[in-house]
Amino acid sequence: MKPSFFYRIIKRAFDIVVSGIALVLLMPVWLFAVIGITLSDPGPVFYYADRVTKNNRRFKMYKFRSMRTDKNANEKSLRPDQCRIFPFGRLIRATKIDELPQLLNVFLGDMSIVGPRPAAVDQLDITRGGKNSIVASVKSGLTSPSALYDYLYGDEITDEEEYMKKVAPTRLALDRYYIKKQNIAYDLKMIWYTVVCILGTVTNNKPDGILKELVGAVSRKKRRIRKKAAV
Repeated sequence: MKPSFFYRIIKRAFDIVVSGIALVLLMPVWLFAVIGITLSDPGPVFYYADRVTKNNRRFKMYKFRSMRTDKNANEKSLRPDQCRIFPFGRLIRATKIDELPQLLNVFLGDMSIVGPRPAAVDQLDITRGGKNSIVASVKSGLTSPSALYDYLYGDEITDEEEYMKKVAPTRLALDRYYIKKQNIAYDLKMIWYTVVCILGTVTNNKPDGILKELVGAVSRKKRRIRKKAAV
């Protein structure tokens, strides 16, 4: 379902205002990240990734570097190379501080606050192929149902084969789910859920209710499809 013109205007205005204010207010956190990365693993503070957003347009996505540099690394896997993440990097990944530079991507219009995560160029056949080609109809975002699912559950699975079997299908289905579900109220809900999930991770009290809701949304959709096919 194509989002209304009103929704798109409100969403873009929200993105500009929120990202602009956040870029200013969160400068102390940026300084904390810069110092921590420099002391932990000398090298570039920022990581510039080739990513794909709406209509499969390529752009440079900004992140704080949380992994040791490797010229031979690729992004064909949906899983990060756990061996390359340095200790401070794990902290900023767990708290999502590593994603803060993407507020600049949001302000510039490459991304939105809420939307499917940007696709790596090497993963387009997985994340934007087949049924998931519909995901390319909206801007990528900082957070989304699939991003939260991956954060709450996917990050616990380090084996790639296990991840592709247990996590990837639901993660991809949640991207499709968001395309049909997107509206102002749902976007605000995802922002709130993101705050709750990060706080829950920091306090070692992950919100299982949110995880169950995300999984349930996709499960109910699958059951409806099976019922229609059986008629």
